[in-house]
Amino acid sequence: MSNFRKQHMAIQWNDIVSNDSHEPAVSASLQEKASLVGRVGFMMLSVGTGAWRVRASMNKIARSLNIVCNADIGLLSLEYTCTENGQTYTNALALSTTGINTDKLNELEMFADGFHERVEKYSITQFHRILDKFDAMPHNYKAYNLALASALACGGFTFLLGGGIIEMILAFFGAGVGQFVRKKFIERHITLLANVTAGVASACCTYALLFKLAEMMLGIAHSHQAGYICSMLFVIPGFPLVTGVLDIAKLDMRSGLERLAYAILIIVMATLTGWVTSLVIDFHPQDFEEISINPVLRGVFRMIASFCGVYGFSFLYNSKRKMAVTAGLIGMIANTLRLELIDFAGIHAATAAFIGALTAGLLASAIKKYIGYPRITITVPSIVIMVPGMFMYKAVYYMGLNDSASFEMWFMKAILITVSIPLGLIFARILTDENFRKTS
Repeated sequence: MSNFRKQHMAIQWNDIVSNDSHEPAVSASLQEKASLVGRVGFMMLSVGTGAWRVRASMNKIARSLNIVCNADIGLLSLEYTCTENGQTYTNALALSTTGINTDKLNELEMFADGFHERVEKYSITQFHRILDKFDAMPHNYKAYNLALASALACGGFTFLLGGGIIEMILAFFGAGVGQFVRKKFIERHITLLANVTAGVASACCTYALLFKLAEMMLGIAHSHQAGYICSMLFVIPGFPLVTGVLDIAKLDMRSGLERLAYAILIIVMATLTGWVTSLVIDFHPQDFEEISINPVLRGVFRMIASFCGVYGFSFLYNSKRKMAVTAGLIGMIANTLRLELIDFAGIHAATAAFIGALTAGLLASAIKKYIGYPRITITVPSIVIMVPGMFMYKAVYYMGLNDSASFEMWFMKAILITVSIPLGLIFARILTDENFRKTS
């Protein structure tokens, strides 16, 4: 019999509310109003969005209820105080873990946007029942769906990084197995470091096993081992990286720094696991063999690979298919533009990444009123494919070999590109969103 005991107790939201009260929410007590504000913020935080968006949703609820709310928001915790007619109510909430769920984020955004129209019709109890339904929303995809999505994404990623058909096939199967293993670990509530390690090790070992089989049976060249890095790129923490920098840009320093620390933790654990695995299986991060291909045809293939990569990554964020297709189309344009600028205009990789992310942000803003999705649900998946996961891995690999010159080169390349990507989104928001552009 298991002795496991949860460290984070579940909050019984309905116990805070008087069940026999049918008065409109706007007429409820401060404690009941504040419970609703806090729950919306807590649920927004749980789906992986940043502090700016969490606070914006809480403010929409609070203003409609005619109360004032101030919140201090981190990665996993939320402290807030609500004020009404000289009375105050303070609460502190904490998540047990974090994750990304763009489908639920979209539902919560629509709930907050339409709240003012129902605040004088629905009671606090009725609003909590609506939120209960959001809490009970199942994930859209099973482990095998996510495995296929990761396989598709990393296969496309491999081509974009310079790999050929053999590397793409091997990375496809490696990433699929790795994501399947990681998802099964997550379903069993295995802690972060363990599920990242298991997923990455499974991906690299699958790639290595299939490579050895192909080498023996088909006589493929030893150089094709270079693609094993691509099989582990499904763990790239794009959402916390981007939302972390977005929060810092809005001076939400606590949330921003915590999100960046969380992303760095995943990156370090993944790259160290990949490095140790490479030592065991005797693989090395070589450069891909150059593929001779017509520039126009390469551009077409890049568009297809970019779409596949973004579409696959969107599934990992629980995006519905329509949302994933939208992100894929935006990413197809933005990422292909980035790569073409590097190849044909000679633009620095970091500058090209900024332009690519800026393009993705502007496109998302232009179509937002037609599709109705929150910008972040399509912009972040569309630019995750730009994150230099291979550069990060190579930096750690050479650090392990005590090759400081190579480590510094790859590390600086990774840092410059990684910072440039969210900056592109930030300036897109500054140009198109007055609420984001101005300080309150």
